[in-house]
Amino acid sequence: MQPIVTLNHCTSSLRDGTITAQALVDHALEHIASPQGEGARVFTRVYADAARQAARVSDTLLAAGQARSSIEGLPVSVKDLFDVAGDTTLAGSVALQGHPVATEDAVAVQRLKAAGAVIVGRTNMTEFAFSGLGINPHYGTPLNPWDRTTGRIPGGSSSGAAVSVTDGMALAGLGSDTGGSLRIPAALCGLVGFKPTASRVSAQGALPLSTSLDSIGAIAPSVACCAQLDAILSGEAPTLRPAALKGLRLAVPSTLVMDGMDAQVAHSFERALSRLSARGAVLQELAVPAFARLGSINAKGGLVAAEAWAWHRELLASSGARYDPRVSSRIQRGQAMSAADYIDVLDARTAWIAEVQAQMADHDALVMPTVPVIAPKLAETAASDEVYTQTNLLILRNPTLINFLDGCALSLPCHRPGDAPVGLMLAAPRLHDQRLLAISLAVEAALQGA
Repeated sequence: MQPIVTLNHCTSSLRDGTITAQALVDHALEHIASPQGEGARVFTRVYADAARQAARVSDTLLAAGQARSSIEGLPVSVKDLFDVAGDTTLAGSVALQGHPVATEDAVAVQRLKAAGAVIVGRTNMTEFAFSGLGINPHYGTPLNPWDRTTGRIPGGSSSGAAVSVTDGMALAGLGSDTGGSLRIPAALCGLVGFKPTASRVSAQGALPLSTSLDSIGAIAPSVACCAQLDAILSGEAPTLRPAALKGLRLAVPSTLVMDGMDAQVAHSFERALSRLSARGAVLQELAVPAFARLGSINAKGGLVAAEAWAWHRELLASSGARYDPRVSSRIQRGQAMSAADYIDVLDARTAWIAEVQAQMADHDALVMPTVPVIAPKLAETAASDEVYTQTNLLILRNPTLINFLDGCALSLPCHRPGDAPVGLMLAAPRLHDQRLLAISLAVEAALQGA
């Protein structure tokens, strides 16, 4: 895996004139176009001409000392489920080919452009965002940057977003997270992924999977990068100062989240906890019985199946044969859910959130493995429906808990350099985002030895 450059480093270089936005964008476009790279599987559309023009505007503003924000002139990728004016939003599918083009940018894209970000293209994803694996039979699957000789999954659904960053095609990727779709690829690819409280960032202009659970955020090289992007997307002031690690109360759930951990994740996770404890954090094991009940609450398909079916039912009727069967079969579970079933899940969720939040009240954050296994081999995962389903459920399991909680969560790397990427997830209740980002800054520094 090649070294990954942070937004702050590039911003400093742009401000002191040692690099230009045009050079950054040209570098990104060269990586996208390289026949030896993953660009053809990472991007479903590249905006080369528009990106170069936007970079020239940024360079003019930077030279005049009129930068619009800290991300002025930085190349950013956009997940294929966000509207970009003039394009049809395909969401990693072929079923929407030929449908009308978007008449305006999604709100998240508008905010990035207004801040001076240079949009280099649209990134590949799991079809309609409905899987945590990142496998796409229509446009190909971007390979995880770690162990490309073997060929491993990137994680999903924001697969292209993650690989665009690891491979120097963008400095950050805009994505979505319904059950881990930012945090999973971040964890498996060695990046940081932040899922904000859903209500903080507008999803207008983003093709929905589950309107109750969808969150809009970014994948980037560091916690500070994600905090910068979150401030732009949410319209709030950025979190810049880390929390004090000494005395920080971190709950380590003992229910469900450690089940099925492989040896490499277990080693990295325990090493991370030891480092945090040595720096003064107070770690407490916490049984969370509600976590074990989520499977039964969602037994009929849950909010995702019901809400996805409501959006997809007409498209499935006309173009269902063009869907990935592993996606359409999961959406169709919602057809069997009644209005009463849906209301039952909503009511159960309200009670479930109250119970979990009460248990979290004496702690600053939860800490757990983002994903209990390292990136599985692509060939083995894609070859069997049974392996695909079991792996998908395992990889989604921990992140999904926080979406159902309506909370905020961040995954950051906790593995040793050179080892398989492993993510450490920090999570907090809804609207505790700024506090969680401050905690994450402190945890990141501790794990990096700063």
